[in-house]
Amino acid sequence: MSQHPPSNVAATADEIAHAFEEEVEVVDLSSYSVEDWITQVMFWAMAVAVFIQFFTRYVLNDSLAWTEEVAINFLVGVVFFGSIMCVRQSRHIQVDVLYHYIPSGLARVLSLFVDIVRIAFFGYGAYLVWKYSSLISEERMTMIDLPKSIVFYTVMAGFALMCLRAVQVMIENLRRGYSVLERPDAFMPPTGD
Repeated sequence: MSQHPPSNVAATADEIAHAFEEEVEVVDLSSYSVEDWITQVMFWAMAVAVFIQFFTRYVLNDSLAWTEEVAINFLVGVVFFGSIMCVRQSRHIQVDVLYHYIPSGLARVLSLFVDIVRIAFFGYGAYLVWKYSSLISEERMTMIDLPKSIVFYTVMAGFALMCLRAVQVMIENLRRGYSVLERPDAFMPPTGD
């Protein structure tokens, strides 16, 4: 038997308005960090530069040459600062199938080794980009009269912050007793069921 009122009964405006009321969920921004907001700003700056490029090229038929360089440089920043978030949340691509077939003690040691190699890689990357940036400190960008090293110092900062976040992840893994490699299911976000 249907629980719906007969179709010939008219609903009042208040009833219709209240039918669309839902409980608003509280927005939780606590999982975001400073680098996430910097990435957001760089992303929207890149989007504005791409829109200006599109508009001037296809609508005005007179392209502004600097927009492509600006968009590319912001894209570099988005990639490296976005990677910081991936390190913090252990969301980079990884191969964890081996951990299902080896003993848990060996898996723990191998996971710790991966953490150490990751820290060393990001630290060395920051060092190399810092050295390179100091070599090209006098070079200017092609279309904008700014030093090229700005972009490379952004990459260096990205590597350095990834290194720091990797240290934090390793410490958390040690405290917890396992990493995402050993127990990927423990790092899955809740499904809401």
